[in-house]
Amino acid sequence: MVLTDVGIRKAKAGPKAYKLSDSSGLFLLVERTGGKLWRMKYRIDGREKKLAIGRYPEIGLAEARRRRDAAREQLAQGKDPSREKQRQKARAKLGAENNFASLAAEFCEKRKHDGSRAWAPATAKRCEYLLSVLNSSIGHLPIADIEPADILTAVRRIESKGKLESAKRTLQLAGSVFRYAVATARLKSDPTRDLRGALMNPTVTHYGAVLDPAGAGELLRAIDGYEGQPITKLAMQLAPHVFVRPGELRHAEWSEIDFDEALWTIPASKTKMRKDHLVPLSRQAIAILEMAHRLTGPDGYVFPSVRTRKRPMSDNTINAGLRRLGYATDEMTAHGFRAMASTLLNESGKWNPDAIEGALAHGDSDKVRAAYHRGAHWKERVKMMKWWSDYLDQLREGAEVVPIKAAKR
Repeated sequence: MVLTDVGIRKAKAGPKAYKLSDSSGLFLLVERTGGKLWRMKYRIDGREKKLAIGRYPEIGLAEARRRRDAAREQLAQGKDPSREKQRQKARAKLGAENNFASLAAEFCEKRKHDGSRAWAPATAKRCEYLLSVLNSSIGHLPIADIEPADILTAVRRIESKGKLESAKRTLQLAGSVFRYAVATARLKSDPTRDLRGALMNPTVTHYGAVLDPAGAGELLRAIDGYEGQPITKLAMQLAPHVFVRPGELRHAEWSEIDFDEALWTIPASKTKMRKDHLVPLSRQAIAILEMAHRLTGPDGYVFPSVRTRKRPMSDNTINAGLRRLGYATDEMTAHGFRAMASTLLNESGKWNPDAIEGALAHGDSDKVRAAYHRGAHWKERVKMMKWWSDYLDQLREGAEVVPIKAAKR
């Protein structure tokens, strides 16, 4: 006789546990304590085994039969239902462990140590922060359970605050985390792939920069008159001579400066292109560094924080100094020294564009060509840096300078 709901409810505990059989191997085990457990008896590979289906009344008769039939289908396919159940539990546990927050942390750790593609410290800090913003919404969710709508809702919260660039970058980073999960066999596909175009595009803004000779001379004289922190003044004075990226200037260390060879070697770990960048130092740059050496040398950062020498100066220090000198954000920025050098050097007509690009440490997708041009233009770069510093001195002094567009190469 097959079981009925009424018969199951009326079943009482006895002095010993006993079984109430249904059909096709399904039975209800009534324990001495009164508990009722669904079990299924089956044979595989000549051995008798039992599958735990669940507890009554949480699992009713109809559901117990459905699970029994599913197990019988597995048997028909040559699968062991008990083993398949263990695998499902393992997958569920793995899915819970592989939530977005843990995968994002793992991805960031990989990128920080990813050989030539490794993130610079500042990039890593920014990316880790942006991904952490998503933790409150999708951080706890298993990576495989996250839908496109979940991600879009999360990044639109950032967008709604007017942070359009941050929202766009966060979505891109989330996509990188999902693609990493796909590459490591923990996800089938990237759910952000269909979200392209869903966010508003931020207005592209360029770094404020002084790009004309007269304006450059005025800027240099203003920096010489700076009355704030001496180390900030020296950093602003050095910036136009070396025109490296602001982060590279802030993180400069005395161990990288060779006074005898008049050379600054920025290690690959600190550069955007993940390659060592060599900066020839003019006599003017050397003089500024010697003054800084008396303040912060001989070890550690060239331009340390005012609070502790264990950290470099803040990424906003030079910009704050420029604001103090009266330059608005759209007029001049720390990054603007690069644009100023690029514009005036190119307009001088004296230097090979590849030598200028090399001095700016811009990348070249062709590695063979890049290696060739580094070697071919090194001597020219050394001469160019000397000429550039002399030219800045002329502009600072307010000397009459022939319009550089008319100069011959």
